[in-house]
Amino acid sequence: MIKHTVKQGETLFIIAQKYGISLSSLLAANPNIKNPSLIRPGQVVNVPTAAPERTIVIPRDSYGYNEMVNDLETLRESYPFIKVDSIGTTVMDRSIPVVRIGQGKKEVHYNGSFHANEWITSLLLMKFIEVYAKAYVSGKKIGTFNIKSLFDSVSLWVVPMVNPDGVQLVQGKIDTNTSTFANALRINRGSRDFSDWKANIRGVDLNDQFPAHWETEVSRRASSGPSPRDYTGTAPLSEPEARAMADFTRAHNFRLVSAFHTQGEEIYWGYRGLEPNESQHIVNRLIEVSGYEAVRYVESDAGYKDWFIQEWRRPGFTVECGYGINPLPISQFWEIWGKVIGIFLMGMYV
Repeated sequence: MIKHTVKQGETLFIIAQKYGISLSSLLAANPNIKNPSLIRPGQVVNVPTAAPERTIVIPRDSYGYNEMVNDLETLRESYPFIKVDSIGTTVMDRSIPVVRIGQGKKEVHYNGSFHANEWITSLLLMKFIEVYAKAYVSGKKIGTFNIKSLFDSVSLWVVPMVNPDGVQLVQGKIDTNTSTFANALRINRGSRDFSDWKANIRGVDLNDQFPAHWETEVSRRASSGPSPRDYTGTAPLSEPEARAMADFTRAHNFRLVSAFHTQGEEIYWGYRGLEPNESQHIVNRLIEVSGYEAVRYVESDAGYKDWFIQEWRRPGFTVECGYGINPLPISQFWEIWGKVIGIFLMGMYV
């Protein structure tokens, strides 16, 4: 990043020409400039250099909360138009980051790692943020998608890791000298192998926490108390992570949401007949670019996608990435990536 001091008679267009970059890239690097026509001599503006050649988000085993937070900081430094905030905190007081990229009026939301042992979805979303930002700065397309057009028309909001405590637990990175860990160990019947753990740190499945026929889901689930998986909690939105997601969603006007999970290469797109007619057209586009299978209804309630469709009557999707046993091995990353990048892009385009 170059710091340029504005000279008499210079406009942002002139500065962009001097450095051989687009005006949109210059504006994206200076989000505090609300009126480009009012820059003044002596003012300092950020001039983005070429997209960083080094790779920031590196697929690797045990990509957890701390790795994500560090990568978000580096991404923000490299691409100033990336905005990072928090939607709330977890049981163990970890901040839950949210990323905004793009400046359009249309708002789209993606999230990952509702389930702790599905942490590879966080890595997929983080990699997409980097690839998308790099393509925008470079003025390049991704496949047939015009990235500048998407950036200008869509604000993409990403919560890469809904369940940070659970991810840290699965990866063996949790502080074991706490009563919270001791409780999780009891729930896991004394085993320190948490690879089957989907829940948050208190043993509540965050994707069974939303007020969309929650009582029906309670009657369907076998777990009557805290468990590594499938326990609905004592009430809808009893857990801070689920409440944070609900509050965040209510605060926006999302045209579409997609929750990324693992297992099955399927896209669930309906909920009790409440989904809008356009959802079928959209899911058809998503399966065209991914090769995944579309599934309209399953016997399940109280999920984030379910709640969004119920409350807003807008397109909502649960995308199940990859095949195998969770946590999916990192060796599957690039194979999954080749299929879901089209879903990421098409979800903003439709």
